Amino acid sequence: MFPYAPFPIVETEVFASLPDSLRRTGVASPWAEANRGGKPVDSFLEGPSFDRDGNLYCVDIPFGRIFRITPDGVFHQVAEYDGQPNGLKIHKDGRIFVADYKRGILELDPKRGTVTTVLSGRHSESFKGCNDLFFNSRGDLYFTDQGQTGLHDPTGRVYRLNTDGRLDCLIDNVPSPNGLVMVPEENVLLLAVTRGNCIWRLPIQRDGSVSKVGLYIQLSGGRAGPDGLAMGEKGELLLCQTGMGTVWIFDALGQPMAQIKSCRGLGTTNCAFGGPDNRDLYITDSDTGCILRAHLDVKGRTMFSHMD
Repeated sequence: MFPYAPFPIVETEVFASLPDSLRRTGVASPWAEANRGGKPVDSFLEGPSFDRDGNLYCVDIPFGRIFRITPDGVFHQVAEYDGQPNGLKIHKDGRIFVADYKRGILELDPKRGTVTTVLSGRHSESFKGCNDLFFNSRGDLYFTDQGQTGLHDPTGRVYRLNTDGRLDCLIDNVPSPNGLVMVPEENVLLLAVTRGNCIWRLPIQRDGSVSKVGLYIQLSGGRAGPDGLAMGEKGELLLCQTGMGTVWIFDALGQPMAQIKSCRGLGTTNCAFGGPDNRDLYITDSDTGCILRAHLDVKGRTMFSHMD
């Protein structure tokens, strides 16, 4: 896989598990029909993101639910609605945004448990199926429009919703765009390309466009590919390879530093830094409905959701 020396293995522990009372056992869903080969699922956790109080939010795609997990690992259902929430991020002003496969970009009111539409499409055309999202320091929102794209249909898109309301399509030929994150200098966007089992590097030009898009990291194996991404303080990339039960840690040059191994299932879909010193990585294990935790030497980049 990598032409490098062996790297250390980091173990995980279960931080929290979705209780039986919140699992939808035996309930069919259109999402499972399309994305899990019809196999019944009781949940599919994704989109972890911390609020200012140290609560961890995550979504449940097939059943349109959003959960808040307290610092001591207790699940609380915040919302349930007609949708398929796939990603979740918290703006620097505290607002909670959701990338929903069916409905586009939404905003969640956690007190009322309701969602409102921010963006449902572009130029009167609906999105293919929004997947994940990321805020830069200015508050510009980058998000992926994945749908059912792949190597057979490389038409996935990456958008930027600027703070002035302008929507830019940065790229439209991606075989399954998924998680995304910016390097600390915010001049490069790193993009998980799930069906290509790789990470693309998108340099951001001064006018906001992208140019010289390149292949940054090529993975192999697993039943799916790279999913959610997170960024370390020194430019380290944390990459969830779902279907492998692994989160890879790469340095700022794309060289592997460590492998974080799931202690439960193979569905390591997404991750977020947290904990008192921002060195704990919280990982959604979608196969088992658990949140895993690993303590790292790498310190997470402070996300703007934590800033005043």
